[in-house]
This record gives sequence, structure tokens and C-alpha cells, in this order.
Amino acid sequence: MKTVKVLDKEFSLYIPQEKIETAIQTVADQLNKDMVGKNPLFLVVLNGAFMFASELFKRLTIPCEISFVKLSSYAGTETTNVVRELIGLDHSLEGRHVVIVEDIVDTGHTMKYTIEKLHRLNAADVRIATLFFKPKSFQYDYPINYKAMDISNEFIVGYGLDYDQQGRNLPDIYKAVNP
Repeated sequence: MKTVKVLDKEFSLYIPQEKIETAIQTVADQLNKDMVGKNPLFLVVLNGAFMFASELFKRLTIPCEISFVKLSSYAGTETTNVVRELIGLDHSLEGRHVVIVEDIVDTGHTMKYTIEKLHRLNAADVRIATLFFKPKSFQYDYPINYKAMDISNEFIVGYGLDYDQQGRNLPDIYKAVNP
């Protein structure tokens, strides 16, 4: 099995790039159907979602816009349960259909924070599109509208996801051998 070392940890191949891109196409197809006539604003959560957003956007056929925010709730391999806003929103959301584009939803703290903020800014509709979803870690009951893949609770790296800012450039997803 293919393995890589990122900083002090070993990771083994978990999900190949081809499978990821097939799942992204499925999400794009659903968004293209659901968002017809709505001119949605895709709000990409940096840094992790940049590769997912890039691939997703290439597959969208509907009129839409994109913007970026930077939020953080992780330190190393653990969530801090505190969401920090590092780069904020610079668009009016009044009456807009917003799709949050996230790399991974695990506990759901970051999304809860973001959804509440977008509703306070009077978005007409807020939906979530995530590359990966960890249903066993999820602590809330709000809907995850578009999920490319459900995964187990492994710590993963690659395809935009990092371990202490390293490993984002890997084209496949790897899971920690000894988290």
C-alpha cells in the first residue's frame, strides 16, 4: 500500500483522486439541478476547501458567484471547538442563496458558527456542500445538503486537507497510520 510521511506522521492511501473527482461530479450535477435560476454565491472556506472548490466550480453550468472566507478550529490533529474567523466575508448576502463549500464536516462546530452568521446577514437560503462528512463525529442536527463522501473518523490529509499546514498538495487522500 502506498504511504507518505507528513511531518512526524505516516499516512496510507485511503481514497484515490479518481474516486474523489467522481464524487465531486455527483455533487456538481445535483447543484446544477437544485440551483437553476438562483445565481448562488458559493462561499469557500479556506484553506482546506480550495481544491474541492476548484474542481466543483469547473463542473458547474449555472450562473453563480464565488467568494472566500478563512475560518479555523483545528490545532494539529485535534479540533479546538473554538471557531476563529481569519478572513471575513466581503459580500452583501441580503436575499442571496448561499452554498458553503467546505473540505470536511466532522463535529460541525465551524458550520454551525457559519450558518448562524449567514442567517444574521439575511441570506435567503444557506446550504452546505462538503467534500467529506464524518457522520459519527457530527454533533448537530442541521442538514448537510451535498456530501461528496461519508468517511470514518480517521485523520486524513491530502486534496487540500492538511496536517499542521503540510500535505495539502497530495492529489489523493491519505489516513494517519498511527494518529
